[in-house]
Amino acid sequence: MSSIYVCNLIEMPAHVEALGVSHLVSLVAPVEQPATPAGIASERHQRVGIHDISEPLDGHILPAAEHVEGLIDFVTAWPHHEAPILIHCVAGISRSMAAALITLVIKAPGRELEAARHVRKAAPHAYPNRRMIAVADRLLGCAGRLVEAREAMGPADLLPLAPLVRLPLLP
Repeated sequence: MSSIYVCNLIEMPAHVEALGVSHLVSLVAPVEQPATPAGIASERHQRVGIHDISEPLDGHILPAAEHVEGLIDFVTAWPHHEAPILIHCVAGISRSMAAALITLVIKAPGRELEAARHVRKAAPHAYPNRRMIAVADRLLGCAGRLVEAREAMGPADLLPLAPLVRLPLLP
């Protein structure tokens, strides 16, 4: 069974090589976007240039429908039977965990609460970005279930920098 891996920006290049991932998602501000690591074709590197905010803030890029649509299209096309995917943001806590939760739900539609519990069990530090989850809920037609599942995760054990997390796809 294939997996989603989530990490922080600093450790991302080493994990790409060590894990043999075929696809990479970078959820960081445009000025923080990393180079595509060796071993990843540029068309398999989805860059989502957003800040980790859930409300508008001057000088920052609020996650919007076009950002989440691009993510949804990319992970929908990811051939998960071939190789794992690696998703990262700066710390591996908010934007990347939102993207991981969205990916789990895309690959297992209708199982939002199960997916959120899966994320919480694997990553006590996960604090999925509320704005990304709300936008994805609407775009995926989840009728509030994805937002509710994210809220049901409860508080996170926040860390400054998260360790690598493996999230096998739901069976």
